[in-house]
Amino acid sequence: QAQLEESGGGLVQAGGSLRLSCVASGRTLSTSDTAWFRQAPGKEREFVARIPPGGGPIYADSVKGRFTISRDYRKNTVFLQMNNLKVEDTAVYYCRARLGSTYDLWGQGTQVTVSS
Repeated sequence: QAQLEESGGGLVQAGGSLRLSCVASGRTLSTSDTAWFRQAPGKEREFVARIPPGGGPIYADSVKGRFTISRDYRKNTVFLQMNNLKVEDTAVYYCRARLGSTYDLWGQGTQVTVSS
């Protein structure tokens, strides 16, 4: 059974940094369309960052210049480096991996809380 597991969330002061990790089991990320989404209380889940296979990274305007998505094929892991965090970045962050219509996997989410 394929599974995604996020880690690295926590409490951080505004202006600080966190690095989220998402480890895939049962699937390899090298051929997957991988992305990060987030959902704040009372809001819909929104796109944060994406890195498709063989393509360059894509970012939401709200995080462009502050967040970086990357992959480590040896560790089968996708990362989200978050710098200059703002209070409005507070949300549950979810990892996603897709391969056409073959699979569309989501992690359980990891909480990121940014304090003022």
